[in-house]
Amino acid sequence: METWAKGELRLFGRLSSPIEIQRYLNRMAYDPDYGARSPRWIIKERKAHCFEGAIFAAAALRQLGHRPRLVDIRSWNDDDHVIAVFKERGLWGAVAKSNFTLIRFREPVYRSLRELVMSYFDVYFNALGDKTMRSYSLPLDLSRFDGRDWMTTDEDLEYIGDKLNALKHIPVITRGMIRRLNRADGDLVKAGLLGAKPEGLYRPKRH
Repeated sequence: METWAKGELRLFGRLSSPIEIQRYLNRMAYDPDYGARSPRWIIKERKAHCFEGAIFAAAALRQLGHRPRLVDIRSWNDDDHVIAVFKERGLWGAVAKSNFTLIRFREPVYRSLRELVMSYFDVYFNALGDKTMRSYSLPLDLSRFDGRDWMTTDEDLEYIGDKLNALKHIPVITRGMIRRLNRADGDLVKAGLLGAKPEGLYRPKRH
């Protein structure tokens, strides 16, 4: 099991609830560069993208007594999204890092994992306003990787992404529903892109 440095433990002491973890991620710079680095690296560099932010959130949630679990959300014509999920009083919530403002934190008020994931559906869109969510994975408990010191290692964590990708993904929408989807409202798209780093945005194909 990893050993945290004193400064890291002080940081986790300040992240005393899931919303404090989310606020910490919100203040952190969005990293548009590809990589899969550990929570220790993220603390040091003060930047992360979606996948790294979710891994950090899982580690921080673990300090609060939650299981360190990730869920992968797959999309069409857009980036996939990874969220760190947790349960309080039997209800699901989530913490997430994103270049889009609307697909981050979720309060623990959802009775099932599907209900939690579907709360992202209408606000999960690309820069053109296409609603792009298509499926989600079963949760991946990162404690299975404790032997590889995933929270503090200098090793690339792409193997976690590979394992997430290999999990069963459950569709959230049928082909018929896809054909009938409306684009997101323009004002909502603007709100979603508020403060986004352009170099970190997926460039969707027009269709």
